[in-house]
Amino acid sequence: MAPALPTQAGTNEYGYRNFSLGKFRFERDEYFAHIGWPGGAHTLPVDKFLKALVRDVAWNFFYGIVNFDEVFGTTNHYGNVDVFAGLYSSGYRAQNKEHVENFKSEQVRAAFEEMLDDWTNDGFDPFAAPEETGTAFGPKRGNNRAAVKRVRVVAKRMVGLKGDTPLRSDEAGSPVNRQFVDVDQGQPEVHAEPGFEDEVHAFNFFGYLSRSDVTWNPSITSVVKDSLLCPTTEEFVLPVIHGNDRVEWFVQLSDEIHWDIQDRDSGAPRARAVMKAGDVAAMPADIRHQGYSPKRSMLLVWENADATLPELYATKRLKPTPIDF
Repeated sequence: MAPALPTQAGTNEYGYRNFSLGKFRFERDEYFAHIGWPGGAHTLPVDKFLKALVRDVAWNFFYGIVNFDEVFGTTNHYGNVDVFAGLYSSGYRAQNKEHVENFKSEQVRAAFEEMLDDWTNDGFDPFAAPEETGTAFGPKRGNNRAAVKRVRVVAKRMVGLKGDTPLRSDEAGSPVNRQFVDVDQGQPEVHAEPGFEDEVHAFNFFGYLSRSDVTWNPSITSVVKDSLLCPTTEEFVLPVIHGNDRVEWFVQLSDEIHWDIQDRDSGAPRARAVMKAGDVAAMPADIRHQGYSPKRSMLLVWENADATLPELYATKRLKPTPIDF
């Protein structure tokens, strides 16, 4: 594994620090994030970079590949992480211009967290929809640690159960989002047999989702062995292009999302899907996808957290699709 180099001392003319990770170099100015590596360089808008970066950190590098865009990203090997440029671009690979370095997960997390903290300005929330956040642009001005250190909801069994993640409420600082004011906030009545009061539970799922203050950030609301229900609210554009290492199931709960679906390794177009309320789709294990939500919508993502799945799909012992038509 490549060593993680310390961050460079001092700040640049815009007030931001420059960072290093192995042979990768990271700099930002008023508008752009600049990434360099031996023999190559890449530039992307800094708001796009920070929105992807905060999710890569919050998701602990997620399942498989988190593409910040068509060039830069990370691949999770669950304990160690590839940081790459051009690795999943057929154009880069055709010219032997791809660059990849492998690090321990905690090395990448520490570097990314430090970068995220320094580069996120006061008033900009990279987790929020555009209408709910300020601008990432301009010279250095303060920080927004409350936003970038936001803790992702991860239930042990189910939210609202005694001793588990609490339900959202006005009192807990989770108001109903501006686009979900028509969602019923009533809670179901639960009448458990004596002795089972802590075992039988129900909650208003739509009401819970209507109080989410983030977009494109699945929370784990219920767990049954390796089966995770991860609902989320979506608005504008998914800030990453997710490359699967297992099948994901999507259930569109409200409104609609438009999905661009590509080959995971080359980026070649595979399909375009428009999911409307009630639609169910399985995202195969060999694709990458990015979503566009014209209005804030609710999406249920069902994940299988079985740790053996990546190898089973990579060695083709499992088909990339759950069913053949």
